[in-house]
Amino acid sequence: MPHAEERVAHSHVTDVDTGAGRIALLRLDNDQDKPTTLGPQGLAELRDALLVQQGRARDGEIVALAVTGRPGHLCAGADLTIVGRIEDPVRAGEIARLGHDALRLLGELGVPTFAFVSGLALGGGLEIALHCTYRSVAAGTRALGLPETLLGLVPGWGGCTLLPRLVGVSEACRIILDNPWSGNRLMDASTAARIGLVDAVLPDDGFVDASLAWATEVLQGADVPRRPLDEPDTWAQESQAARARVDRRLHGAAPAPYRALELVTAARDRDRDSAFAAEDEALAALLGTPELRAGLYALDLTTRRARTTAGAPDLAAAVPVGAVGIVGAGLMAAQLAVLLAGRLDVPVRMREIDDERAATGRARVAGLVERQVRRGRLAPDAGRALVDRITVGTDLAELAGSDLVIEAVTEVLDVKQRVFAELEDVVGPHAVLATNTSALSVGAMAKGLAHPERVVGLHVFNPVAQMPLVEVARAERTSDAAVATALTVARDAGKTAVLCADRPGFVVNRLLLRELAEVLHAADTGTPVEVVDAALRPLGLPMGPFALLQLVGLPVAQHVLEALHHDLGDRYPVSPGLATLADAGRRVVPEPDGSGREADVDPTIQDAFGTPGGPAAMSASAVLDTVLAGLTEEVGLMLDEGVVVSPEQIDLAMILGARFGFHLGGLLPYLDRSGWSERVLGRRLLPF
Repeated sequence: MPHAEERVAHSHVTDVDTGAGRIALLRLDNDQDKPTTLGPQGLAELRDALLVQQGRARDGEIVALAVTGRPGHLCAGADLTIVGRIEDPVRAGEIARLGHDALRLLGELGVPTFAFVSGLALGGGLEIALHCTYRSVAAGTRALGLPETLLGLVPGWGGCTLLPRLVGVSEACRIILDNPWSGNRLMDASTAARIGLVDAVLPDDGFVDASLAWATEVLQGADVPRRPLDEPDTWAQESQAARARVDRRLHGAAPAPYRALELVTAARDRDRDSAFAAEDEALAALLGTPELRAGLYALDLTTRRARTTAGAPDLAAAVPVGAVGIVGAGLMAAQLAVLLAGRLDVPVRMREIDDERAATGRARVAGLVERQVRRGRLAPDAGRALVDRITVGTDLAELAGSDLVIEAVTEVLDVKQRVFAELEDVVGPHAVLATNTSALSVGAMAKGLAHPERVVGLHVFNPVAQMPLVEVARAERTSDAAVATALTVARDAGKTAVLCADRPGFVVNRLLLRELAEVLHAADTGTPVEVVDAALRPLGLPMGPFALLQLVGLPVAQHVLEALHHDLGDRYPVSPGLATLADAGRRVVPEPDGSGREADVDPTIQDAFGTPGGPAAMSASAVLDTVLAGLTEEVGLMLDEGVVVSPEQIDLAMILGARFGFHLGGLLPYLDRSGWSERVLGRRLLPF
């Protein structure tokens, strides 16, 4: 099954004589400066190499085999470029079986096998290690995981079968199901050792030699503890708990996690042949699905395409940032200060309006840094140095030497205008002025300034440490230098930037508030709040609309909704029910208690929306249709207005800024495949 475009992972075998005998060392490498992945030719070459070593083991020529990769990199898994093009079920079954045919030989060689995991091992790369008898890992490794279910696949080359038998079903479900759907969380070496995924953590320097020495000790009889297989009752209980978590998160919206869970649940009692055959069947069924195409599209958006910002000016125009000023010292401002002082390694000067608020701001910064130290993300000395780089005062003149000043004050236009007017008399002529507004007009803030061209939107999402997206908003008069500076700062801060026009709500809030406006209007006009809250579950969104409202904050949501109603009209109706709840300071979901109840609406808030029923009341499916029609209309308007340079940028923003799932591809692939694009706009939004 040749593929001219495949970067073939070659299997280079050399012999190493040790005190325990001769070990065949197989090194996987595509001989390029690109991630090693496994396509059909690479798998065939690996299988052939292992068959040769199986014969040598049978003849007594080798006492063991070890597989490794190039330094810092074992294998990134299957070649998704090839996998994503498979639509024929027969062809899908072939690629599934080919993976098993190659990798299972590592567990059937007739002699012990070792995986020397030198860095990244994802998907099929980690499954290589799972098939081996023993595993070592380099201490600096930070990227171990099985992300397949996020993409629309299952760990189908042994992962669903071997992992729960090695680390227990609870940890296996966390790795296969929970981690991918929690921001694609990966494991480091110490975590892998703690759960029993690897047997030894060895220094990065001289890792292969150290691993060979350790393998020699194992072959000579050194004890390697093994976790006992979970009892049937434990296996069933943990599988049921995992099913409840998947249901709570996805409500059946994505098939891959459910197929993976079925395989894990059955793995305890299946023999190897039947377990691997079931993996083949599941993998073949998922290849070619729309969820897989959406997942691979989302992966490409958030990795390869996210490295450069679409529509960006030449970043050489950016102002070098040697110092940052922040107006305000509230929670958002403090988070920004810690991020920029830490990632840019520059002094950050913050300004508050009085000594009391400045003192509170200093305490807030210290608390944020202390939390990072406590969680092991910063060494104590580095934490103290970070706090020392951040100062909080009351004199605006202290921001004079800043190359970039960000306002992070209350979301009131005239307040922000006054801040910029004051700043213009303080900072140097080269300084860029940025606003962290989430919805207000950047151009309106710059109105009346002598140099409006240096004002740019820099909307960093909350919580700052976790959210990867920054919306850089360009007003009509914003200069290339200001935009380039904002994009460069976002990149250097470790964020992904989407460049958008200065239009109400930018990208993420415009769409999220359209969604919320539709569901709140349904509740205001007689649809029961529990029906409204459940209506969007078929999409598998990260949270329901009322949980989203609680996260945003009801007063903030009300303020932004009113602003969008003012700017965009009746598509964003104000909500009397929301206003009642916000004014009363009520919660709309229960307090978290560990049960997950806070994911659903509190039915007692029905009183704020009035007695349900009447001619305008809708069913859940009708609410969902209304939301999807509204989102489709809004996307079409955003593209017509040139809010972004391409529709893909909307998906990138919704994935990173609103946590829309890979199974949706963000938003637009779902609107296309469900027919809403053509029904509302008369056209598809994407070319696939």
